[in-house]
Amino acid sequence: MLLSKVLGVIVIARNGDRSSYYQDPYSYAGSSTETTALGEAESFQLGSLLRSTYLDSSSPSFINGIRSDLVDNNEVKARVKTGVEGSVVFDSSIALLQGLFPPNKNNKIQLANDTTVVAPLGGYQYVPGTWCASCFVASMRFDGDLVETVEPGNDRSLESWTDCPVSEDIARAFARHTREFYGSQEFKDKAKDAQSFFKAAKDFVFGRPTTLENAIFDFMNTQLVHNKTYAHRLPPTLIEQARHFANFHEDGVFSDKHINGVGNIAGRTLLHTIITSLERIAFNGDPLQFLLVQTTYQPFISFFHQTGIADEHPEYKGIPNFSSAIVIELRRGNPPDLRDFLRIKFKNGTFDHFRDVHVFGHHSDIPLTEFIYRAENAAITSNKQWREVCTSSESFVPLSLPGNTNVQAAFTGAFAFISLLALFMLAKFVKRSRARAREARLRLPGDEVSEVVNYGAISREREEWCAGDTTATAIAQSDRPYVAAAAAQYYPEHQRWFV
Repeated sequence: MLLSKVLGVIVIARNGDRSSYYQDPYSYAGSSTETTALGEAESFQLGSLLRSTYLDSSSPSFINGIRSDLVDNNEVKARVKTGVEGSVVFDSSIALLQGLFPPNKNNKIQLANDTTVVAPLGGYQYVPGTWCASCFVASMRFDGDLVETVEPGNDRSLESWTDCPVSEDIARAFARHTREFYGSQEFKDKAKDAQSFFKAAKDFVFGRPTTLENAIFDFMNTQLVHNKTYAHRLPPTLIEQARHFANFHEDGVFSDKHINGVGNIAGRTLLHTIITSLERIAFNGDPLQFLLVQTTYQPFISFFHQTGIADEHPEYKGIPNFSSAIVIELRRGNPPDLRDFLRIKFKNGTFDHFRDVHVFGHHSDIPLTEFIYRAENAAITSNKQWREVCTSSESFVPLSLPGNTNVQAAFTGAFAFISLLALFMLAKFVKRSRARAREARLRLPGDEVSEVVNYGAISREREEWCAGDTTATAIAQSDRPYVAAAAAQYYPEHQRWFV
């Protein structure tokens, strides 16, 4: 289907190249890492490609009505993950935006004395930014600044897999899902197949654990790119084998057979960002036309499984390359069908080009309304819901489809009515029994029998949170602010890292 008018675009981009990075295979707590010049160049190249595709008026995919010379903070927004790999992700977003909006001589100002001042570096566009602590809670309302960094201690929309469960005492949800995967027969068979590889790679990982839980691809790949001596000595096919086993490992951890399974938690929080932003772009009264979500590789894996892309393209299972990107185009159909459709594209790294991928069994563009219908019940929309999912004893919760809403409401109402009726009948029975018991008692002559009914108010204890404040209301334990785990939880004494 040819759709002529692009209303807006959502770009989900992975960070560029970085130094070696380690993650705990169970908690996914990460070590420190830094951006490289190669990574910045990769992200800048991606930004330049996006500019030529969507901000060039001669392009068939030009976003209708967007300003392309100077950035308009109302039309363009960016959300940047700042948890593990946070500095690398942020640097990648700045480099991408430099490619998207390069220096322009029109970036100038005229002073009161008629002097014209052009921004440094030939009109460099400084993209303003802010720390966004509650975008998840505020239903993705991006106001004011263009770049909003998302801190997982306050907003779980871009890093939902760490600290899930929220306590080491709760071995449920995502942590249990990971352990179940490691204990599965499929994982054991793959670990057996990998023994010869890990034996051959032992001399090239310098003491790092050589097990399938601790996949070593990241270290080997970083050394291969940046260490000439290592690159000259690494035997052929070892890096390909390392990549294969790392893809198997990560694909198993960050996927689930159910769209709303906990294994897809990285994609479930991403879906909320996608759906809410698409609704904003589709609304004529909202100026948003371009959203950049700069993140790491985990949401890519989940999104591909949730939407069925991984079934159509098995080669996309696993870790996407640095500076990979998913683009979701919102397009308006040609007459007579003027509905809004989605066209989704994927580019796997710097040396690939954008390819169309289709979701939910479609072989062409999907109507916006159908995409929302299929995806919205799997989306995690708040920190509170994220916490409930992470502390749940169930790995999968059946979806409540919109079509079943009336039936569920009727059933709930009938159940409530029957329960109230039963309580009413029980109360009458108890009252009648007590009356008969009183009549059966032996009463002495002259006794006065009086019945006193107590209508006094029930006393309620209050927990004072502010010293000296007698008006403070109690705050339930579940409503108290979430406190992030101590740094010691991220770096245990006996580390079990994987790359």
